[in-house]
Amino acid sequence: MGDMSNSDFYAKNQRNEGNHAAGFGCSLMELRSLMELRGTEAVVKLQEDYGGVEGLCKRLKTSPTEGLVGVQTDLDKRKEIFGKNLIPPKKPKTFLQLVWEALQDVTLIILELAALISLGLSFYHPPGESGGEMCGSAAGGVEDEGEADAGWIEGAAILLSVVCVVIVTAFNDWSKEKQFRGLQSRIEQEQKFQVVRGSQVIQLPVADILVGDIAQIKYGDLLPADGVLIQGNDLKIDESSLTGESDHVKKAADKDPMLLSGTHVMEGSGRMVVTAVGVNSQTGIIFTLLGAGVEEEEKKEKKVKKQDGAAAMEMQPLKSAEGGEADEKEKKKVSAPKKEKSVLQGKLTKLAVQIGYAGLVMSSITVTILVLYFAIDNFVMKKRPWMAECTPIYIQYFVKFFIIGVTVLVVAVPEGLPLAVTISLAYSVKKMMKDNNLVRHLDACETMGNATAICSDKTGTLTTNRMTAVQCYIGDVHYKKIPDPGVLPPKSLDLLINAIAINSAYTTKILPPDKEGGLPKQVGNKTECGLLGLILDLKRDYQPIRNQIPEEKLYKVYTFNSVRKSMSTVIKLPDGSFRMYSKGASEIVLKKCSQILNEVGEPRVFRPRDKDEMVKKVIEPMACDGLRTICVAYRDFPGDPEANWDDENNILNDLTAICVVGIEDPVRPEVPDAIQKCQRAGITVRMVTGDNINTARAIAIKCGIIHPGEDFLCIDGKEFNRRIRNEKGEVEQERIDKVWPKLRVLARSSPTDKHTLVKGIIDSTMADQRQVVAVTGDGTNDGPALKKADVGFAMGIAGTDVAKEASDIILTDDNFSSIVKAVMWGRNVYDSISKFLQFQLTVNVVAVIVAFTGACITQDSPLKAVQMLWVNLIMDTFASLALATEPPTESLLKRKPYGRNKPLISSTMTKNILGHAVYQLIIIFTLLFVGEQIFDIDSGRDAPLHSPPSEHYTLIFNTFVMMQLFNEINARKIHGERNVFDGIFRNPIFCSIVFGTFVVQIVIVQFGGKPFSCQPLNLEKWMWCVFLGLGELVWGQVIATIPNIKLRFLRRAGQLTRKDELPEEDVNEENEEIDHAERELRRGQILWFRGLNRIQTQIEVVNTFKSGTSFQGAGALRRQSSTTSQTQDVTNVSSPSHVSLSNALSSPTSTTAATAPPTTGHSSCECIP
Repeated sequence: MGDMSNSDFYAKNQRNEGNHAAGFGCSLMELRSLMELRGTEAVVKLQEDYGGVEGLCKRLKTSPTEGLVGVQTDLDKRKEIFGKNLIPPKKPKTFLQLVWEALQDVTLIILELAALISLGLSFYHPPGESGGEMCGSAAGGVEDEGEADAGWIEGAAILLSVVCVVIVTAFNDWSKEKQFRGLQSRIEQEQKFQVVRGSQVIQLPVADILVGDIAQIKYGDLLPADGVLIQGNDLKIDESSLTGESDHVKKAADKDPMLLSGTHVMEGSGRMVVTAVGVNSQTGIIFTLLGAGVEEEEKKEKKVKKQDGAAAMEMQPLKSAEGGEADEKEKKKVSAPKKEKSVLQGKLTKLAVQIGYAGLVMSSITVTILVLYFAIDNFVMKKRPWMAECTPIYIQYFVKFFIIGVTVLVVAVPEGLPLAVTISLAYSVKKMMKDNNLVRHLDACETMGNATAICSDKTGTLTTNRMTAVQCYIGDVHYKKIPDPGVLPPKSLDLLINAIAINSAYTTKILPPDKEGGLPKQVGNKTECGLLGLILDLKRDYQPIRNQIPEEKLYKVYTFNSVRKSMSTVIKLPDGSFRMYSKGASEIVLKKCSQILNEVGEPRVFRPRDKDEMVKKVIEPMACDGLRTICVAYRDFPGDPEANWDDENNILNDLTAICVVGIEDPVRPEVPDAIQKCQRAGITVRMVTGDNINTARAIAIKCGIIHPGEDFLCIDGKEFNRRIRNEKGEVEQERIDKVWPKLRVLARSSPTDKHTLVKGIIDSTMADQRQVVAVTGDGTNDGPALKKADVGFAMGIAGTDVAKEASDIILTDDNFSSIVKAVMWGRNVYDSISKFLQFQLTVNVVAVIVAFTGACITQDSPLKAVQMLWVNLIMDTFASLALATEPPTESLLKRKPYGRNKPLISSTMTKNILGHAVYQLIIIFTLLFVGEQIFDIDSGRDAPLHSPPSEHYTLIFNTFVMMQLFNEINARKIHGERNVFDGIFRNPIFCSIVFGTFVVQIVIVQFGGKPFSCQPLNLEKWMWCVFLGLGELVWGQVIATIPNIKLRFLRRAGQLTRKDELPEEDVNEENEEIDHAERELRRGQILWFRGLNRIQTQIEVVNTFKSGTSFQGAGALRRQSSTTSQTQDVTNVSSPSHVSLSNALSSPTSTTAATAPPTTGHSSCECIP
């Protein structure tokens, strides 16, 4: 990020100081210093130096209403002088750096050393002819002259294969990095912004925004650049990402017009002129400092990170061009590896470590046995003296034994596991793009496979989000379809047209269709588009009215938000009086009406009992047809005395209703089918919507979320809160537990309700499996729920930037059926990893046992070091590629989700692993001990140090590889299916890898010679090897017939790898909780907590020592209580930011920190970074 060091940064700016000459009235540095001011200071500076915003626009050669002209030369000049809206990302690691990182692997380093020693010693020959005899040998046999010279080959071959492994690993890392960069740029291209150019409103990629552009900002935007507000309505900004203040800041052109990049628009709308982009914007400046700081840090502490950490860091996509929150960035840098380690990766790392330990034990035993046997045989049994000139030869033997030991270790350590996960996830992420899922956090992809509940929005996700007005009630008549304008009272009609045209965002428009005969294009807020469509259906036009009263002339705007549930606009009439138009959810607006227009368009009294009748006769029937009902109303105010516009309660009251419109939003055609798939897959779909309960129920039935006659709950937000809160108004988990299992529709819900529901389901301990919840959201207010959910889906089209920011996956087509695809891919990742595990563990078990037993009985491993490395390469790298890229099938959706604590290795898999291992061991040991009689060849056992490769051992090696190849086909199925070839040709990668491995194996055996210790085999022996390999497939069928019930003992084997993940998760949790809280709390409070915690810990240490009890237990208890108290403290800080604090605490991981079991490894005071 900080690619420019500060010195050249300033040099660049010095050059730019001369750009008054370049034709702009202000330089880069002037604008930068202007943007550092706030509030009235900024207003004064603008007035004095620039003559207000208009003056600033003049100097920047732009028009406040028409924007830049958009001539290419002008745009290029602006880019050159003021810079591009990009923050240069960190340079990717070069291929050589990745090679160097791959070389850091301990086992590889040991191997390299051993190979070098072996290489050096192979050139030493003891003096005298009889030297060889005198030094003795581990076994008889004669060496020819030519062979003795070839001793160096083994060392060289090991070095070569190490190089191969390293290059393959580095290449995988490199392509992974490249994919993430690609993904990153894809996420960045997705973000567009509304800009006025040449008096046309266009959507521009954020990177193309230039200084002087006029940007239109609205609720839910993440500001892409710094700017000065030209005109705004009710604008409130959340600047916490830059200042840490969580209160929303009111912005107005005459009070505080400074808008900063990376901040969020929480309410209102407006227009701004862009004054600083990219590295010159406020966020950019912080980034530059951060980047410079990070690089210095990195120089100071050279790579201490382990590879895992590095991989996890790369996985956290860097949000460069969005100029996101610097504060958060800092935090994420610290906690990235924690967050990104998914449940699956946790389980796998644990498993890999366990297997590694086992391998270490086996290999050290192997070496010990070999060395002891050699020593006892030579120096005790044959009573040979140790001769000085023989020392190098003895050492050579010891090095050979050591190499065998290390090779056993190399084969035992499944370094392919992390690789398989990465490949599988990266592959899935790439393919999921085609299915309209843009994954922002890798682990979300795999978590999605375990989802048990989806809480979905209605509008836009389940429905098409194309609103059309289909019914209306006007002048005391309920029209079932849009009436002819002639039958309506002219007065009412005029009022209605004006009310809709003026009281809706001017950015909302209906444009002619793109294609001939297509539907008109709806731009902006879809509900407003439905109302504008009504005007067009009534054969009128809204544009002339808007031209007559442009946005600047609107006197006051009360923008729509989730609390008001209505929008109102005040205009000044020619006679000096005021008129306010209002529209909103019908039951809310009608409550505020005291009059209604009658059949001739005159107001008449509207009594409470009329309201009830209207609800019954008009609103409920409309809602039961699945329509959203909107009421349009108005009110007149005298010009003198002017009303107090800030007193909202009195202003938005005493209205006169004009009409009620029923707007239809049809269900997407593919949704019912997708929901049925989810239900079959054991996933409960719940609909959470802000709509009226009848509308919501009607749509839920159309979608198939509820079926008439079932036992389910459809309630609204009020009722939901009544059921889950106790007398004090606090939410109680056991009350939520009574509600959520049957709840299918939650209507008229506020964002807090959504968050409470999600949190309630996640924290519930009713079922034995913890629920894994996915949530969809599009509004700014959905942020907390998206963050709290295990997987948050944001809408790519309708979603606001704030929602996308909080989400894990972005649905680029806003379609529910894409979520089903995500579930399929998620399950596929889990299965791919299991397939690979099943294959890998079989090879591991067999190779280790063969090397170990062979070494103990025949003083030499039947599989040589280089051969083992080749097997290791096919097993680890190629097999992970082949098995991790299996495409998903529909059958994945026919089973229930795996739980979070299901062991990685199921009993079927254990059965397969052990079964195949037994087959392979029988074959290999038969070949090893009686192979020479069966095939009538020389025995390869007991060969001297540098003897030529034997046909016998080549046969064993070849058979071993053939069995692995055919077993790889078996490994494609892990649920005990019979047909292992099912869909094999749908995966070209798999076919090509199996075929490729086979070809390379032929080359190695026939032409490998001394380096691979291979003797060419004739056709008959090759047929035998392939035949024994094919036996794997037959044996696979035999294993599939054995029922699991008979193998009770296997259950436990499967659970060995069950990872008690909660403690680890909770450590993350604490970090997460405090991370979010840190962001929201003032620094002072944090220091206060920190101090308190330290003191508590110290007091406790003292007390514990006094009482002499075990410090461990006390510490754990204290940790638990302190976490709890901290969580409460954070929530109870009495400050206006109460709401955002409780949101901040909704961390992405499960279970609140308060329930942390006493095993958490960190006390909470350590968790504060």
